[in-house]
Amino acid sequence: MNAARLYLAELLGTFLFLTIGYTSIANFNSITPALPGILVVPFSFGFGLLAAIYAFGHVSGGHFNPAVTIAMAVDRRTTPVEAVGYIVAQVIGAIGAAAVVLLTINQDAVAAGITKPGPGVSDTSALILETAFTAFFVLVILTATKRSVAVAGIVIPLALVAIHFALAVLTGSSVNPARSIGSALVGGDLTGLWIYIVGPIVGGLIGWVVFRAAEMTSETEPVG
Repeated sequence: MNAARLYLAELLGTFLFLTIGYTSIANFNSITPALPGILVVPFSFGFGLLAAIYAFGHVSGGHFNPAVTIAMAVDRRTTPVEAVGYIVAQVIGAIGAAAVVLLTINQDAVAAGITKPGPGVSDTSALILETAFTAFFVLVILTATKRSVAVAGIVIPLALVAIHFALAVLTGSSVNPARSIGSALVGGDLTGLWIYIVGPIVGGLIGWVVFRAAEMTSETEPVG
């Protein structure tokens, strides 16, 4: 029963987080004249994550991202079995969020939120960027949730806002496989989805390696 409660929190949290994010994309696209998405979407995803963390984070830890869950598992903050349940719940939540946009607006609105390399950005470049920025994001999450718990709920969403400002035009700014899977499946275009699964997962593991290295350094430093 406790495991089911954790998985439900991850599902609902991811659903809340990504419903806000996906809908913001449809919203700015519908405005005439169009409001630049770079001014809307980063804050919507960041504030959506903030809402999810405070609504459900106290139950499950507030991962809402398979890359984060994998990093938490290798850091032994959750078990491999729980990690699988978390990831399944996150993907279901993401698909549900995209389905809300599909049912209330249309499939084109969902498709507008599909993450893909921007103009002039190759698949390889997008993969490198998604890997690097997911590493940064996971490093922030692992550090904040261990060293600065009191402000982690604010720091993590702000980091996501910053990442969206950096990557939105270049890669669509995923750093979250569930986020990309939801819009790709419901939007009907799986082209390039592998970038947004492989990149964040590898990036999350790199972020964990850097985190552990930093922790080992701080633990071995002489006091005084």
